[in-house]
Amino acid sequence: MNTVSKKTATPETVEPTNTAFQNTLKSSDTEETIDIWFYRPIGYQIARFCAWVGITPNTVTIISIFFGVAAGILFYDQSLTINVIGMLSLVFANMLDSTDGQLARMTNNKSRLGRILDGVAGDFWFISIHVAICLRSMNEGWSALIWVPGVLAGASHVVQSAMADYYRNVHLFFIKGTSGSELDNSRDLQREYDQLSWSRNFGMKLVARNYLNYTKLQERFSPNLQKLLAVIREKYPNGLPTKLVTDFRAQNKPLMKYTNIVQFNTRVLFLFLWLFIDQAWIYFMFDIFVLNPILIYMCVKQEGVSRYFYQQIQTARANEYKAL
Repeated sequence: MNTVSKKTATPETVEPTNTAFQNTLKSSDTEETIDIWFYRPIGYQIARFCAWVGITPNTVTIISIFFGVAAGILFYDQSLTINVIGMLSLVFANMLDSTDGQLARMTNNKSRLGRILDGVAGDFWFISIHVAICLRSMNEGWSALIWVPGVLAGASHVVQSAMADYYRNVHLFFIKGTSGSELDNSRDLQREYDQLSWSRNFGMKLVARNYLNYTKLQERFSPNLQKLLAVIREKYPNGLPTKLVTDFRAQNKPLMKYTNIVQFNTRVLFLFLWLFIDQAWIYFMFDIFVLNPILIYMCVKQEGVSRYFYQQIQTARANEYKAL
């Protein structure tokens, strides 16, 4: 969806500094504190090295999958020493996850495949972690019923991550335009998917199908936001007014903290806590009964913001019509 021009919503309007490091960040609005002070600086140095030796962002993402999956495998063992090695492996996987995006922005090597791989990487990490915790719990005397909360927590994680990622990209779309956002819509993705052939493009068509389903999931959970984006696409084909960008940012920025809470850092800090006290199963309960209510609250608030701006645009349109 190409509706925002750089002239109406430039990076300079939201990013006060223009250092090489700052340019590898998405936006100060959407970055977590622990990322700014820990993951991003380390990721930046790794990205510089990768750019120097010619390693691509997608290669970094694939490497991160191995470290993330290895972490899950190491969480299966009840030895705290082995678990700590797994924690370090997961932290390093997340460093690489930070690196791939920074490297892509640094080298201007962005692609939809890279975005898809980035999301798939996290799925692989947490599938490994959930399976390991279920098997570990069964070794500790739990029945096979432990797979029920394990699967429910896994499904919750998928929705939490999908919506957090979506709302972040919506915010970036408003404040930076298409150049600073990775916001997709199912209409365009469906058209691209239909153009692929199962016989000639089997791998890409399978990936495109999964990504299309992922995007449709995001859109189903945000009906008011879809109405807002649709009217923006129609009314402002050449770029958003500066006032709309400023007002949206002011109302929407406080909601970014909820997208951060249901993402990687919060859940992993608590996962490490449960592993340290040898009660890994609590991680499932935390995902279901703590993060899900935050997800619901995040969606409700975001829908409220979308409804407000949709009504504002419709009212302005009606007033313009009456003035004719």
